[in-house]
Amino acid sequence: MKQESIRTLGQLRASGYQPRSVKEELRDNLIAKLQSKTEVFPGIYGYEETVIPDLQRAILAGHHINLLGLRGQAKTRIARLLVGLLDEYIPVVEGSELNDDPMQPLSVFAKNLIAEHGDNTPVSWMHRDERYTEKLATPDVSVADLIGDADPIKAATLKLPYSDERVIHFGLIPRAHRGIFVINELPDLQPRIQVSLFNILQEGDIQIRGFKVRLPLDLQFVFTANPEDYTNRGSIVTPLKDRIDAQIITHYPKSIEIGKRITKQEARIKEEQRGLVTTNEIVHDLVEQVAVEARASEFVDAKSGVSARLTISAYEQVIAGAERRALINGEKKTYVRVGDFISAVPAVTGKVELVYEGEQEGAGIVAEKLMGKAIRTLFLNYFPDPDKAKKLKNRTSPYKTVQEWFGSGNTVDILHDASDSDYRSALDKVPGLRDIVTELHPNEDKETTYFLMEFLLHGLAEYSLISRNRLTAGAQFKDLLSSMFTMPSFGDDDDDEDEDERPQRGRRR
Repeated sequence: MKQESIRTLGQLRASGYQPRSVKEELRDNLIAKLQSKTEVFPGIYGYEETVIPDLQRAILAGHHINLLGLRGQAKTRIARLLVGLLDEYIPVVEGSELNDDPMQPLSVFAKNLIAEHGDNTPVSWMHRDERYTEKLATPDVSVADLIGDADPIKAATLKLPYSDERVIHFGLIPRAHRGIFVINELPDLQPRIQVSLFNILQEGDIQIRGFKVRLPLDLQFVFTANPEDYTNRGSIVTPLKDRIDAQIITHYPKSIEIGKRITKQEARIKEEQRGLVTTNEIVHDLVEQVAVEARASEFVDAKSGVSARLTISAYEQVIAGAERRALINGEKKTYVRVGDFISAVPAVTGKVELVYEGEQEGAGIVAEKLMGKAIRTLFLNYFPDPDKAKKLKNRTSPYKTVQEWFGSGNTVDILHDASDSDYRSALDKVPGLRDIVTELHPNEDKETTYFLMEFLLHGLAEYSLISRNRLTAGAQFKDLLSSMFTMPSFGDDDDDEDEDERPQRGRRR
């Protein structure tokens, strides 16, 4: 009998339907996916050999799950993907607020309805998307929110005592019966509220206002939490942790390639931006490298972590910066620049928690230093090591021509909003710059060649062969020695600040 034609309890019985628990559903559907080689958690990268196998073992074992990890490690996304392991539709007693199984009614409402109507009890079908409930743990969450409370109005209207189940206004957890219930940031839940979960996890009953209500709820619990040594807002109480069967530790991408896949998937790039801005893999690498540098930085709190949202936001701002420049200059096409990467500082400043030394430096300065380190690290993938070039005795440094040109007092300004023609003219002013790029990367197109020329200037500045000074609208490159007697270098305080203002800002932080 087709599902669409089953509208009563009698028809459901005749169809051969057999009730299954949520954990049995998850287990059976996972087994089917594993046997058919179907991807179980699409869009989750970097966990193929770590988190996902642990998660699958927990599901096969029928365990409640706690996903433990730092911010931005796809914990909530994984929890939401568990919905795909549920049956597409399940039968429920029509009108039941607890999603009662017609063959195993739980609530007084469903039991009375079945007793009255028998095989004619109406049945409706519930889609799996409706069986997912998510609650963010906050200090103001109450037992009534999660479990429920006696409704005095119901009690007075029905002339029933508080101990009668019919006067209960059920909370989120009972209403999630036969589904997946997720509590995000579990340590933020007050300890006394965490205690209210003990019986649900272990015995399956709930207590409201001192009255014990036997409700064998059928739930798959999933919790997410940051490591306890990070959060200063609370922790998971030990008895609750003991009742959570599987604690799975998540982690950040272990390679830039995995990070790039995540960023490309999650970045919200509009179609008009894709048509306007052309990008390259070097920019993607730079964006991912910033997160790598931040996670190793002495200025960033390692316990807090650096979210994958940093790279996603940074890449979105890189594209937006190039789009803005094209709109200002009335250009129908533009190519991403290193300057677009550097101008994405606002995407970094809000995504890192600084230690005391970082606060003293200032969030903007730390972000610029991280970007500079990213350039320095990736520079060696495309050009010879400048440190080795400095030590050459019998051979000429490949950067000699460029250094001598700046040493003669020449400067070049690379402005963020410069048109494509002005941008190329500025780079072409530097003799020897194009020669280095074309010799090492002869097969690149014109746009990528100019990008590498700009990248070369930034890299030489990071290795202190030339100087890069921050301008309000871009960067100025000049000789290293002359810059010591003029404006501060890129990554220091703004060039328009007075000397006596700089220490004041440091003290304010």
